[in-house]
Amino acid sequence: MRAFRRTRARLPRGLVCALVAPALFACRPPIHEVARRVEIVRTEYGIPHILAEDLEAMGFGLGYVQSEDYSASIAVAMVASRGTLASHLGEAELDGDFVSRESHARAVATFDRLDPRAQAVYRGFAEGVNHYVRLHSHEFPPWVAPDFTGPDALARDVQTWSRGDAARFRRNLAVATGAAALREIATTTATFLLDGSNAWAFDGSRTESGHTILLRNPHLRWDGDHDLLDRPSGLTYYEAHVRVPGVIDFYGDFRIGTAFGIIGGFNRRLGWATTNNYPVLSQIYRLRAHPELDDHAVLDGNPLPLERRDATVDYLTENGDTATETRTSWHTPHGPVIHRTEDDVHILKDPRDGEFRRGEQFLRMMMASDLDEWLEVMRMRAHPTSNFTYADADGNIAHYYNARLPLLPHPVTGDTAAFAESAGDIWSDLVPWEDLPIYLNPPGGYVQQANDTPDYTNLNVPLDRDTVPPNLPEPRLRLRSQLSLELAAGTEGPAGPEPLTVQDVIVLKHTPRMLMAERVMDDLLAAGREALDRGVGRGPAVAGGPGLSEAIDVLAAWDRTASADSRGALLFQRWAGEYFSGAPDSLRWRQPWDPTRPAATPFGLRDPAAAVEALATAADSLRKRGIPLDLPWGDIHRVIRGAVDLPVSGCPPTLGCFRVLSFGPADEGAEAGDGLTAGNRHPRLAANRGDAWVLIVEFSDPPTAYTVLSYGQTARTDSRHHSDQAAMFARGEMKRIAWTPEEIEGATVRRYRPGR
Repeated sequence: MRAFRRTRARLPRGLVCALVAPALFACRPPIHEVARRVEIVRTEYGIPHILAEDLEAMGFGLGYVQSEDYSASIAVAMVASRGTLASHLGEAELDGDFVSRESHARAVATFDRLDPRAQAVYRGFAEGVNHYVRLHSHEFPPWVAPDFTGPDALARDVQTWSRGDAARFRRNLAVATGAAALREIATTTATFLLDGSNAWAFDGSRTESGHTILLRNPHLRWDGDHDLLDRPSGLTYYEAHVRVPGVIDFYGDFRIGTAFGIIGGFNRRLGWATTNNYPVLSQIYRLRAHPELDDHAVLDGNPLPLERRDATVDYLTENGDTATETRTSWHTPHGPVIHRTEDDVHILKDPRDGEFRRGEQFLRMMMASDLDEWLEVMRMRAHPTSNFTYADADGNIAHYYNARLPLLPHPVTGDTAAFAESAGDIWSDLVPWEDLPIYLNPPGGYVQQANDTPDYTNLNVPLDRDTVPPNLPEPRLRLRSQLSLELAAGTEGPAGPEPLTVQDVIVLKHTPRMLMAERVMDDLLAAGREALDRGVGRGPAVAGGPGLSEAIDVLAAWDRTASADSRGALLFQRWAGEYFSGAPDSLRWRQPWDPTRPAATPFGLRDPAAAVEALATAADSLRKRGIPLDLPWGDIHRVIRGAVDLPVSGCPPTLGCFRVLSFGPADEGAEAGDGLTAGNRHPRLAANRGDAWVLIVEFSDPPTAYTVLSYGQTARTDSRHHSDQAAMFARGEMKRIAWTPEEIEGATVRRYRPGR
């Protein structure tokens, strides 16, 4: 249902002030009272160190510095959290607004139930954004008002039920039943093949110093700041150090536009890294529709009324009017109705729905002082997913598979619905915390995670599936994870693996190895040479293409890495795209992945003839674009940001790189999908996803840490901090951070209070 009304123009903020007092400084609001309780020190690369007298002032400083570096996107994200963005940006924001209205209402209702310390941070963050808006109104659209509140900030961390899970169920149901009318809901796709993270922790038996070492290396899009003055992002990492004497001293990455988000980093005593996991949390149930009562189901033999909820959202039309759209949804005490027929009512019960304490949990984790305290906080499970890799100054390392996993009273149903005749058929509790996989100080002195299941976190102690819930995802170990295991476990010598220094870990993190190439190249070269011996490929490999012999020679001389100067990686990537596309792994690998040999499979080529044909096609594809088969990888694959345009090592995770990078077209006229321009011998592809924030910390006293933020500290293109870490990242280098007051003082570039 839609209604229209004419919107009323509003004078831009500050206009009256400008008319009365043309001197801009005369119109500046006074410094906020909370701002007097926080000092910001910017060190090299623009890193903010926030020293606050209390947690509210800490949150204030964090909201202010994010606004300094990301301008209007922070405030716009707050507007989005209220569910009012469509009224300013148009109909495209309606879907998000309807969801945000639900989260925001929950935030308002639950804010007073938070730990008062978390409330203080949220209130401070909102006021820090408000203060920046008041002082820099010229950067903001006229509809951004400095009236954000603590619940507005909390709403970014409130969780709701999964529309994606509902869409997947309806999509599968449409396929199974042929119900074309359901297909419009299929709008969600998984991105786990591209996004994720790497994490390692080493105990003192594996390090030269005897101290534990932690690696945090999350992967997300690099273009989270695209068009950021107009749109909220929330994806970009933000490096910061927050300190309240006697309360908190934490260095890590915060998500842009939030007081907390998903945080990783360290304090003086401990630290952790998060990596994505992919449990199926929600469960769909099929109830019988009541045969006589409209808008009722049947449960426990009794009528179960369906509650109707109407929500109305304003949006801006193309001609500048304001319109409204009303959407109706139906709910039960067990969850929303996601599909109805004459006979059935399908509901979705999601353990995330309504959880509001994620920021509180992360704050308590940031303040924890030892393993027992940290694990006790983890029992909250207010963050619904993520693996947590942990290390501390006491010598402990750990890996914990976190999930708000429902304790099912019925067999696992996957993407299908379980029939519920009674309330007892519907889950009501979470899997006990103790039943989720956790590794504490395992033999071998390491834990690792690269977004696969927890079965192979440490090869010395594979997971016993009989000890974990049946609705844990099936075992999986992809090539990136296998390389991670090999690098973390180390090469055994007479006295065990060589002890590691922080610099060793930096080198390992940036390895250009490509595990897929190591697993198939011998078979590929043998198949190609056999084809040549039979006389195949002595002429053109394909019509108009180069000889197969040249492609084989290039790959034979290649070092099997994705290093910037590697000659042959480009051809191999093209070949892999041809050979592995459109066929299941079982028809492509000579030995597919085998859980009894999890880190040694897959390997080899099952179809040598198809492999040779794919190589010929790949070579011809490059030749047609004027690209030499042995062109160095980095001549095309680049880090491009600001004035930086440099070759870079790394490749997509599907090729088995631990240094994960994906790329997109960087040049005008580039072909969609690969960015390679016809007739240009040196097209460029820009890194746009993958390694973004890298942290390596050794828990000496005090901690020693190195970081790099690939896209820099700020989205402001006129700032040197927009791209001053890009060249460092391209070279595989990291910066030593300032941690102690003495180090911060020695590295200080600017010291100020917000607004001064």
